Amino acid sequence: MRILSGAQVAELVTTADLIEPIAAAMVEVSRGNVEMPLRSMVKLPGSNFMGIMAGHLGAPAGYGVPAGHGGVPAGHGVKVLSLFPENPAHGRSSHAGLFLLFDGATGLPVLCMDAAVLTAIRTAASTAVASRVLARPDSRVLAILGLGEQAHSHIAAMRAVHPIERIIAWGRDRAKLDAFARENKVEVAASAAEAVAGADIIVTATPAREPFLSAAMLQPGQHVNAVGASVAFMQEMTADIVAATRFVTDYRASLEPQAAEVIAARRDGLIGPDHDIPEIGEIIAGTKPGRRSDREITVYRSLGISAQDLAAAHAILSRVEAAGIGTVVDMA
Repeated sequence: MRILSGAQVAELVTTADLIEPIAAAMVEVSRGNVEMPLRSMVKLPGSNFMGIMAGHLGAPAGYGVPAGHGGVPAGHGVKVLSLFPENPAHGRSSHAGLFLLFDGATGLPVLCMDAAVLTAIRTAASTAVASRVLARPDSRVLAILGLGEQAHSHIAAMRAVHPIERIIAWGRDRAKLDAFARENKVEVAASAAEAVAGADIIVTATPAREPFLSAAMLQPGQHVNAVGASVAFMQEMTADIVAATRFVTDYRASLEPQAAEVIAARRDGLIGPDHDIPEIGEIIAGTKPGRRSDREITVYRSLGISAQDLAAAHAILSRVEAAGIGTVVDMA
């Protein structure tokens, strides 16, 4: 088993490197070539949680994942994260933990790496995959709502798939907003509404408990990547956005119990049981339409799934072995 630090992972791959592996993996998710129980959350003292994400991903055809003994893809793994929202105030990541990748034939662990860096890179790459097929190809203005790790990583992700020329950022903490703007050389907005006005692509990447983005704030032709609220007690968007837009998700099985705006939209009768919410893998595969006009508003509702971690881990493992880096531990 090879062990990698976060710095080694960051040096080894970029967001752009993971776009194609994750795109292929999302198609397999929609084909049912996965085993993915819902994310498990363990409540800890204060506002802290421990999250557990495990799963198995069948090897997508033609995407070059390394195989285990006998040609069996090394396709199962688990991520364990401590979610401590106060950590950034002390210079630490709010997501801290480990990801383990196992050999599909022997069951032995083959890769152990920092989960915070993995999560930041693969989440941004997954958003890039969705934006590539849902946002207008000529999208040039990006609004970033949020100031944390995902806000930083999504700037590179959006630039990897669109000709971004202008970026406007917003966050509730003015000092952090100004620091974020200086570091990333972006403009600042006084409110979320001001940030999204005139934007082509909007990224929400916050730990909000109350929604701050509504359907009334959106304009024809925009695309929203909703990334930050991955559990039902968090919510970035109002429920009316679900009915007012072409709403797409990563995995429907995660959407229904974990997306607060979808739960509210169903509860309040804004959408019925037959309301179609496609998966991004279906759109990539061409089995369902994505954006249907230049004026349509599209939303990609990211909840984060283990298939994305697994696709990223496979890509990282192949690079690790080729470069011969990491600490090697005999697990046989």
